Amino acid sequence: MAAATEKKPAGSAKIRVYRKRVRLFNLIDKIKLWPSRTGQLHGIRTITVTGDMATLTTHCNKQFVVRNSLNSRAARWLRNKWAVTVCPECGVPAWKLEKYAATRFKRHHGSMLENNTRKPGA
Repeated sequence: MAAATEKKPAGSAKIRVYRKRVRLFNLIDKIKLWPSRTGQLHGIRTITVTGDMATLTTHCNKQFVVRNSLNSRAARWLRNKWAVTVCPECGVPAWKLEKYAATRFKRHHGSMLENNTRKPGA
């Protein structure tokens, strides 16, 4: 008898695991999505970091000033996937939404999303 093996569908996204409590700027820089207070997901064009604050510019030319926080509303909304709709002006592609939907956030498992830019010999 042949053993039954389960195959993934060809279009399924790879599951990515990130730590649950990572800095918001690292998370936003990785996934390039921003949940506004109205529940829309916006695609991010640029991130300008100044100390503990950043200015996000979306593809629909809206600007948001945010703090680098672990417990902010936006961080919780991104981790728990509470955003309801996608901004029609930003035009977030379907592949990016599938990748975001396949992302899991676990407490003690996954990437910390830290920059590994250490100098040699330091």
